[in-house]
This record gives sequence, C-alpha cells and structure tokens, in this order.
Amino acid sequence: QVQLAESGGGLVQPGGSLRLSCAASRAVFDFNAMGWYRQASGKERVLVASISRGGSTNYADSAKGRFTISRDIAKNTVYLQMNSLEPEDTAVYYCHAKLVVTQYDYWGQGTQVTVSS
Repeated sequence: QVQLAESGGGLVQPGGSLRLSCAASRAVFDFNAMGWYRQASGKERVLVASISRGGSTNYADSAKGRFTISRDIAKNTVYLQMNSLEPEDTAVYYCHAKLVVTQYDYWGQGTQVTVSS
C-alpha cells in the first residue's frame, strides 16, 4: 500500500507564494513519476507539474515560469513551489504517483489552495 501525505496549502494573497509537500511511504524511485494535479470547483482534475523517475520535469502551460516541482530523495518527498499566485490558481491540489511494479495510480487526500485578497 502507498500513502501520499500532502501539506502546505492555505490562503494567500495574489502575487504570493506557497510550497506544497508530498511525503510518500515508499522511495521516489519506486514510482514512474510523481506529480501534482489540481481541481477547481466545478472543473475536472488537471495536471500541474510532474517529475519522472529520472528527474525530468513537465509543466502545464499555466504553471510554466511560476511553479517549480522538485524532490528530496532522502525524504521521499516531492515539492511544488508556487510563486506569483493568481486567483485562478485556487483549487484543491492533489499529489499523484504511479507505482512501477503495478502501474497503479495513487492519490493524496488533497490540500486546498486559495488565492484571494
């Protein structure tokens, strides 16, 4: 079984920053990729950023230049640094990971990010 524990969400003013963390119960190399998705109210869940087993990163157009995904291998943790936040970034952010041995998808419980003045 895999657990993904997210933290770091909250309320921030436009232009502010937040860092989300996702601590996995297994080593990051046990996953094909880890990433962050978000789901705004009434909308579908969409990819924000991902990092592959080899360390390659991928970003949604809306995240490019503002968000950075990174990982700490020793801590089994993936981060999402979000800068220049906009009200349109308001959503529940979910950590995602795909396990290599089973190809199963795992999700965290979600963390709310609200950008508002």
